[in-house]
Amino acid sequence: MAAGCCGVKKQKLSSSPPSGSGGGGGASSSSHCSGESQCRAGELGLGGAGTRLNGLGGLAGGGSGSGCTLSPPQGCGGGGGGISLSPPPSCGVGTLLSTPAAATSPSPSLSSAASSSSPGSRKMVVSAEMCCFCFDVLYCHLYGYQQPRTPRFTNEPYPLFVTWKIGRDKRLRGCIGTFSAMNLHSGLREYTLTSALKDSRFPPMTRDELPRLFCSVSLLTNFEDVCDYLDWEVGVHGIRIEFINEKGSKRTATYLPEVAKEQGWDHIQTIDSLLRKGGYKAPITNEFRKTIKLTRYRSEKMTLSYAEYLAHRQHHHFQNGIGHPLPPYNHYS
Repeated sequence: MAAGCCGVKKQKLSSSPPSGSGGGGGASSSSHCSGESQCRAGELGLGGAGTRLNGLGGLAGGGSGSGCTLSPPQGCGGGGGGISLSPPPSCGVGTLLSTPAAATSPSPSLSSAASSSSPGSRKMVVSAEMCCFCFDVLYCHLYGYQQPRTPRFTNEPYPLFVTWKIGRDKRLRGCIGTFSAMNLHSGLREYTLTSALKDSRFPPMTRDELPRLFCSVSLLTNFEDVCDYLDWEVGVHGIRIEFINEKGSKRTATYLPEVAKEQGWDHIQTIDSLLRKGGYKAPITNEFRKTIKLTRYRSEKMTLSYAEYLAHRQHHHFQNGIGHPLPPYNHYS
């Protein structure tokens, strides 16, 4: 399922938690966005099994504002089956989705590339080369070149998000991803263009914007169902909630791991924001929060600026099957 993940500025919650609803203050945090405070809150309202989501947890290509509703994906080309998020027989912290181990070592990250910490000691799968590939795909599309050839990084299936930001203040420019595990080569190719051209909150990206862009790739891992809606850590876990709205319809919404910390929210504020973004309009009580089904997950994230992309490509021209002319440094000056 595709989802949305990010926002431009801190948002005011549509409803404050009732006094006395206490519980779940802020938890210790370690930013998934590596300190970038502009990452937009991403949530999705899920309509079915697999879905494409925009950066704020709503349906890609639908809705307005910062929220994202999830619409079921129709065969997320690229292989990899959808991720099952149904709760295990015993509601604990058992892993629901076993993510593939890193098949290859990631490319060395650039000094300014941001990446989230991953659980355990296994090597990071996300790499700077993945961000370069996304820039390649977008550049070729905007200039009418043949799309870049198959990259050399691993093609294991992962749920993923591609996020575009722009300018010195790193304003959100597009963010769409999927909770269905997709092979990385086809998944990144697809969601590079989807997030750049089809995020309903923004007009399609243009050539003139390229030199001011930042690209982030997020790979989602370690999905776990939990019984307590407060059983997750701000800045460490992304969360996906499922609830029944006032009309009796099942709805879902999600935030990537960095969102709550960057918005300055505690557990209750994050949950309430997700409920509102998922379309819940009735008063939010503590009793209703307890009915939420919550899945927590982690992510690996890498960020690259356009300038870093150019520098990287100047040193690795054609190394990874790039079949288009490289833009010179002064091309967009």
